[in-house]
Formats: sequence, C-alpha cells, structure tokens
Amino acid sequence: MPDSDKIKIIMADDHPVFRSGLRQVIEYDKNIMIIGEAGNGQKALEIINELKPDIALLDIDMPKMTGLEVLRELKDKKNKPGIIFLTVYADEDIFDEAMELGISGYVLKDSAVNEVVECIYKVKDGNYYISPSVSNLLFSQKERQKKFRNSESPLSSLTKTEKAILKMIAEGKTTKEISVLTGSSFKTIENHRANISSKLNLRGANSLVSFAIENKPDL
Repeated sequence: MPDSDKIKIIMADDHPVFRSGLRQVIEYDKNIMIIGEAGNGQKALEIINELKPDIALLDIDMPKMTGLEVLRELKDKKNKPGIIFLTVYADEDIFDEAMELGISGYVLKDSAVNEVVECIYKVKDGNYYISPSVSNLLFSQKERQKKFRNSESPLSSLTKTEKAILKMIAEGKTTKEISVLTGSSFKTIENHRANISSKLNLRGANSLVSFAIENKPDL
C-alpha cells in the first residue's frame, strides 16, 4: 500500500519504552504508519498542528501539557485528528471530560497491545472505541453509586465519634487540629479517618473530604 493511503498516526507518551513497544505493535499492521512521536503534551500539540495526522494517540498524564489540555486546544479546530487516550486511569470524571471534549478512543495501557490497532481502525471509520475493561469498571462505579444513593443514609453506619470527626473534616480541619480538639492522638484520628472511609466505601486521597463537605448539612 502506498504511504499516501496509510492511516497516519502520531504518538505522545513520556515513557520511551512504552512508546517503543506500542510502535512495534502498530507498525506490524502495514496499513498504519507512525509519522511522529512526542515525549510531552506541548510537543504533541506542535507535531499534530505540523504533521496533521489522521489519529493522535495521547497519554493523559504527560509533562508540560496533559492529554486533556492538548484535547482542549484542539477542540474547536477544523480537521482535527481523531484522538485516542492511552491511560492507566479508569476514572469516571476524567472519562466524562474526555468525552465532552470530543475523544474518539479510550484505551487502558494494560490492554493497549491487544486493543490499539482495533481502536485505530474504529476511530478512522468515524466510530468510538472504549476498552471493555474501562466500560466494565465505569459501569461498576455507577452501580455502586446508585446503590449507595438508594440505600439507607450512609451516615447511619458511623458512630457518634466518627460523625463528629467527619463534621470537623467538613469544616476544613486537619488531622492534627482534630487531634488537639478531641484530645486524641494523631494516630487515633488517622485510624478514625480510615474507618470512616472504609464504611463509606470511599477511595482516593480527596474522597473523604469531598464526601464530608457534600454531607455537611446532615452532620
């Protein structure tokens, strides 16, 4: 096949070893040609504007500009390439923002070797491609949230002490400040925070604070 008929791709990821491995997988298909690579988001945007590929494979978490920031820059441009995110994240908020910004493909790095070529063809044909593992995880998250909302108030599982600590968290107090106010050790308050998060099925550094603020009226 002449080069002019091939699907032209650029890749952007700050891990050269990952790029090299994915390049081998992609170039095994003779209908696809990688015309440029970048190790950061700023360079990715430059080569997209310069080389005008059919499709851009972008990591979300890159230096200088993230994949989402690159996508925002391209959002309103004419003849922009199809954008495929290669990511370790299966985060609902990131996924939703990417979809709003016009993402065409969303592939987890763990499964990229097996899925990226199929994704490229789907996107080139004007379709969407989402890794099945991403779809399953996001569906599970939504189901947990739905079950959580429809069940008895989640605060009912907390003890009086845990509710008091959650209220102080909602007021913006740190673990150290709560320790001083309650006369408990720093470690004890940390244990309470961990227990509260476990009971409420919260994951991530900021999830407990977010939950506390959202439910402050009920505390």
